[in-house]
Amino acid sequence: MDTLPNKSVLVIIDVQKGFVDPRWGRRNNPQAETVMARLLAAWRASNRPVFHVQHLSVMPGSPLRPENPGSAFKDEVRPLEGEPIFQKHVNSAFIGTGLEARLRADGYDTLVIIGLTTPHCVSTTARMAGNLGFRTYVVSDATAAFGLTGPDGREYSAEEVHALSLATIHNEFAEVIESRFILDAMETHSGAV
Repeated sequence: MDTLPNKSVLVIIDVQKGFVDPRWGRRNNPQAETVMARLLAAWRASNRPVFHVQHLSVMPGSPLRPENPGSAFKDEVRPLEGEPIFQKHVNSAFIGTGLEARLRADGYDTLVIIGLTTPHCVSTTARMAGNLGFRTYVVSDATAAFGLTGPDGREYSAEEVHALSLATIHNEFAEVIESRFILDAMETHSGAV
């Protein structure tokens, strides 16, 4: 990536306190929030738009239910006043929210997606973004996954789930990219907003 397109939005998906709950199991990319914070700081410094997505679960007992403290944003990515928040109840940030309408109304054509978790809301949102015609980037080191169990009982590590989730969207729905390339593009072409 040489430069970020002029109409780029950073979309931060579900970086919420409930994801530290031990019921999720072991996670990969323990440094993901640090990378997210670095990207967010650079993005804000460049005066580009930041959109936040918050999952408000309807599942009984979920730490992400709106009445639970786990539904709150993690401190590293807490929204600033004026930054839009899109609340959802399903995996895609486009379903039941005003996200697409806001992107279209403001003329944004490129999404840079970071957040949690890679195989669920990050992947689902990226797939829909690609299908809706947005140029979409998913930042591999600013996302993370938990291990999963397949229908046959096979255990998949967090690293396997993360890698395969990214592989299934790369060059089909989105371009998977490391944060350093985004940061370099912002630094090198800081005037091209």
